[in-house]
Amino acid sequence: MDDLGFTTRALRGETDPGDARPVSTPIYQTATFSFEDPEVLADLIRRGKDAGFVYSRWHNPTRDALERVVADLEGAERGVSFASGMAAITTVLAALVQAGDQVATSPDLYGGTHALMTRTLPRWGVEVRVADSHRAEDILDAAGPGTRLVYVETIGNPRISVPDLEALGRGCRERGVPLVVDNTFASPFLCNPIRFGANVVVHSATKYLGGHHDLTAGIAVGDRETLAQVREMSVELGGIASPLDAWLTLRGVQTLELRMRRHCTNALLLATMLEGHPKVTRVWFPGLASHEDHDVARRVLSGPSGMLSFELEGGLEAGRRFQRALEVALVAPSLGGTHTLVVHAASVTHTQLTPVERAAAGITDGFVRASVGLEDARDLIEDFERALEKA
Repeated sequence: MDDLGFTTRALRGETDPGDARPVSTPIYQTATFSFEDPEVLADLIRRGKDAGFVYSRWHNPTRDALERVVADLEGAERGVSFASGMAAITTVLAALVQAGDQVATSPDLYGGTHALMTRTLPRWGVEVRVADSHRAEDILDAAGPGTRLVYVETIGNPRISVPDLEALGRGCRERGVPLVVDNTFASPFLCNPIRFGANVVVHSATKYLGGHHDLTAGIAVGDRETLAQVREMSVELGGIASPLDAWLTLRGVQTLELRMRRHCTNALLLATMLEGHPKVTRVWFPGLASHEDHDVARRVLSGPSGMLSFELEGGLEAGRRFQRALEVALVAPSLGGTHTLVVHAASVTHTQLTPVERAAAGITDGFVRASVGLEDARDLIEDFERALEKA
């Protein structure tokens, strides 16, 4: 049954098959498993920490169900789930690079990933080369003879850039360098980076996979051999997903296609309004023909996602006034859930940076990021229009 559709596959989070199977995967809220026959336990331990269910830090049936479903949706062979997206990213990097190695990456990264790349990895003896831009040619130019891994995001945070995964995958294969892609902003419904040559795909499952602002989790998927290394490192570092968060993510994945279609539609309508508004000087949204990566996005994505950013004409104070005036959208960090979330970078998420530092990161005083939710589009547009009038 290899020709099943996306949502049909997303609903198949089965575990422990038998004559009477639960329709909803159970939450195996247990730290350990007991055995009537001690030899069975000894055999499982000899065979490896994911040979069976012994201890939940090693392996758990609820996590196993989630890992198999997301791996399938991404076109991967296996997966490993984590307590957060950053736990997934950190563990993947810890498993695949070591002191003396070099990593090449895009400048358009989530803040936590950027800190990991520029502060933590150098302390581990890993050199990180940040490319001049998110474009494939610049990232490949940053990769030198010592590069052991290339890391990008399908849709870059926060400027909603879209690197050419096809060109990156080809270039990495030619160099024999693994490509790791954070697919959080796109989700498996809009993009499968493995199809373009990625070796490992990571997600903050807190976002679109979970989709309801009620969990914190992460996941990595890829080929069997590479993910065996990641699995081993996950057991050693211990940042694994709890059974409850794994179950919540598995539940969220079942409606991923339905939600992503609505996110994309709402975001396009909102971005179109913003692009024509006199108080907005620029909109970053790959679904608009004006976006610099629009043509690339049409090739590598099946939809523009629900993420957009825009620049307010009035700068810092306009951003503050805009946030305060919102009534439907919520002022909050994070993204990818049912509610529309808005953050003004200069007054909320990047206050630790000076204006010069923010400008260097491409974040101006009037920069606003929105994760467009599932509300009625008319209500969202009217809410943004009212807030813009007061900005």
